[in-house]
Amino acid sequence: MQRLRIAMLTHSVNPRGGVVHAMQLAEALQDLGHDVTLIAATEPGKNFFRAVRCQTTLIPLPTLSGDLVATVGQRIQAYIDYFSRSDAETFDIYHAQDAISGCAMARLGERGIVDGFIRTVHHLDQFDDGSLAAWQSRSFLAAQQVLCVSRDWQDKLHNQHGITAVQVNNGVDTQRYSPIPQANDEKLRQSLGLTRGGPIFLAVGGIEARKNTLRIFAAFRQVLQKRPDAQLLIVGGASLLNHDEYRQRFNAAVAESGLQDGPGQSLIITGPLPDADMPGLFRLADALVFPSLTEGFGLVVLEAIISGTPAIVSLRPPFTDYLKYQDCIWTDPEDSAAISIAMNAAIDDFPKASLPKIAQRLSEEFSWAQSANSHLEIYRSLINAQGTQYA
Repeated sequence: MQRLRIAMLTHSVNPRGGVVHAMQLAEALQDLGHDVTLIAATEPGKNFFRAVRCQTTLIPLPTLSGDLVATVGQRIQAYIDYFSRSDAETFDIYHAQDAISGCAMARLGERGIVDGFIRTVHHLDQFDDGSLAAWQSRSFLAAQQVLCVSRDWQDKLHNQHGITAVQVNNGVDTQRYSPIPQANDEKLRQSLGLTRGGPIFLAVGGIEARKNTLRIFAAFRQVLQKRPDAQLLIVGGASLLNHDEYRQRFNAAVAESGLQDGPGQSLIITGPLPDADMPGLFRLADALVFPSLTEGFGLVVLEAIISGTPAIVSLRPPFTDYLKYQDCIWTDPEDSAAISIAMNAAIDDFPKASLPKIAQRLSEEFSWAQSANSHLEIYRSLINAQGTQYA
């Protein structure tokens, strides 16, 4: 086997979908015998949200200052400065999983510092600012090869940008996610205050417009009319983007409702939690509520189903691309009443006994080993086209 040196570049050390994808793919490639380094720029003192089974490099960020445009520019420059150093390690493959590192790779390619790069597009954001929009476009327009994790984004890249992207698999870690209860599950239940005795609804991704958190909360208020002992747990939200305006609207909706937020209350907002807590959290939840408006793939849906937890998802791509009708509870993400109906259906009507068979099929279809092998084929074809020798 020809051993590759692979730089897996990601924008953050926080538990976001693209970062999880980069991390899991890097580990799967390492397991296949390649030399993979997972690389991210981050503030001093921070590290990846969990231990990683491959080499890691943390590019130190300067003290960030200014607005979002300024700080994104500083993040891009940090990657450029690092790889421009005379002692910087070189790789056979540079694989950017986001717009920040992808834009940096584009500039490094123009300077002749790297020969080219691959860019995975998980999803694209809508930016009013011209600089942010241009940086995002540059990050994939300059790539040798663009990849994506859903047919939905493959179509959008082709129709909107003229890009022929290759679809690659996401995966789910069946070693971590399982419906089998673990010793720490009850301790986690108590520490979070999931103690009202009613159904527990889990929303992952924090309070963001594309996660549809306001409608989830409005739906939950309707659920409470039938199930006053229900709880809504909102976790995550470690984003580089500014969601303050949406968060203010959410806070106003909570204040208007009169509901309290905190352990033992109907509403519990935790922010990011330790990665080790996530498998238990899926097991404790009675349903994952994930009616996203825009999503690259929605990896947490697989993680929930593998954990034996029904998932409520939007009746739109990318979910309709990889889930069958019977796999989940479908809903209209733009109708809070429909989301409420779906939440009640998840508790009252969904045949949970069907989940093991569904989980088995999905775990076979979406494995990280399979994803790593398909990536290797792409890497090798690009290297062969360049006439580059393997290490």
